[in-house]
Amino acid sequence: MRLELIAGAPEDTMAVGDAVASLLGEGDAVALTGELGAGKTTFVRGAARALGFDGAVASPTFTLVREYQGRVRIYHVDVYRLERVQDVLDLGLDEMVAEGGVVLVEWGDAVEGLLPDEHLLVEITLMGPEEARRIVVTGVGPSWATRWERLERVTEPWGRAA
Repeated sequence: MRLELIAGAPEDTMAVGDAVASLLGEGDAVALTGELGAGKTTFVRGAARALGFDGAVASPTFTLVREYQGRVRIYHVDVYRLERVQDVLDLGLDEMVAEGGVVLVEWGDAVEGLLPDEHLLVEITLMGPEEARRIVVTGVGPSWATRWERLERVTEPWGRAA
């Protein structure tokens, strides 16, 4: 299960995050990847909005974890600066999921093996000097198979190429 979307501006990246998060619920996890400045935090801003949080969303680069309360607890995690698996384990990702939170992990490809068996992988790539981004969403696990058609529908405005 894979979608390829094009976000022409930061507002579109936020809107894609909003659309994807409309299908997230308690215990879901999303691994976000992409180079510095690709739009991972912008995606999370849209996701947090869809999950009912209307405050400011800041990058957790130096704090590692930011928590927001929407219709569910939202954990925005950044593992970029962590060097050891034990450091990641100490964050308690599994506890965040078990408590019914939605976990959004920047640089999540580095810890994908520590995420629940069912999760989304969101890869954001800059498409050149413009603000456009390619956003590839991959669903992992059977729960995403049952939600995939709805995910295709809510992300249709940004085009499916994969």
